Amino acid sequence: MRTKYKDKTFLQGVGYCLEGISHTFKNERNFRIEILLGILAVILSFLLKISILEWVIIVFMITLVLVLELVNTAFESMVDLYTQEYNKIAKATKDVIAGAVLVTCLFSLVIAFLIFVPKIMERMG
Repeated sequence: MRTKYKDKTFLQGVGYCLEGISHTFKNERNFRIEILLGILAVILSFLLKISILEWVIIVFMITLVLVLELVNTAFESMVDLYTQEYNKIAKATKDVIAGAVLVTCLFSLVIAFLIFVPKIMERMG
């Protein structure tokens, strides 16, 4: 079954994806902060000459945080579309997906600490 929103071409589909990322970038401060922190992690990774495996882990964690923030934005938009009034279930839905982003961000910090701190200590000592 086709809907009026179904992609007509692959490039149109990519365009819609980019619109979603752009919307999130423009409207979600946390997404912009997470991108900035990701860029800083990449710069630090270059400066500290981390291994290929460490690169894979860093890039994976950056991607995971950004993807979850996009999912969070989509969930919040869907909940807002469903109800404009206070609703206990709507609040719980928003809180849970935001919690998933927070847990992932905290885990990313632990991973960054485990990768970067020993390398920084090595250079200092």
